[in-house]
Amino acid sequence: MKRLFDLVLGLVAGLCLLLPLLLVALLVRATSRGPVLYWSDRVGRRNVIFRMPKFRTMKLDTPAVATHLLNNPDRFLTPVGSILRKTSLDELPQLWSIIKGDMSFVGPRPALFNQHDLIALRMQYGVHELVPGLTGWAQVNGRDGLPLPQKVQLDAEYVRRQSFWFDMKIIFCTAIKVIKQDSIAH
Repeated sequence: MKRLFDLVLGLVAGLCLLLPLLLVALLVRATSRGPVLYWSDRVGRRNVIFRMPKFRTMKLDTPAVATHLLNNPDRFLTPVGSILRKTSLDELPQLWSIIKGDMSFVGPRPALFNQHDLIALRMQYGVHELVPGLTGWAQVNGRDGLPLPQKVQLDAEYVRRQSFWFDMKIIFCTAIKVIKQDSIAH
């Protein structure tokens, strides 16, 4: 049921957002050199690595680490990177990963391949058994501002509580946070 929901909603959203996707792609291309998309190696279900696309918001010489680990991350942003991140428009290409089946609309956010501490904690609580999501319970409860153990506790709570209606609540809360630009990483 969840996979069918993801597939149908992903295809519908992809068609409805085709024009904004093209406009953002043109904006990225016009304001910085390099590819429009950044393909990030991420940890999926059962710790299988997959390639996740995002609109590129960082310069080409940015180290491949989580943004919060960068020293002065703003210096790596492209001219439109900050806007794309504040509005979460950089996340739109992940619809491809949802349609493909590497991701779901709701689940724990996929870890970077080198976030070994996060991956280990998630394995302790069975979070690694889930398909990662575009949004999740930890995202609507603090996102990158949460300490790792608290983020994993929220992911583990999602493991226990997951249902269609809980997913709908998370999607609704995500929409509100994006509109308010609340707890959005820059």
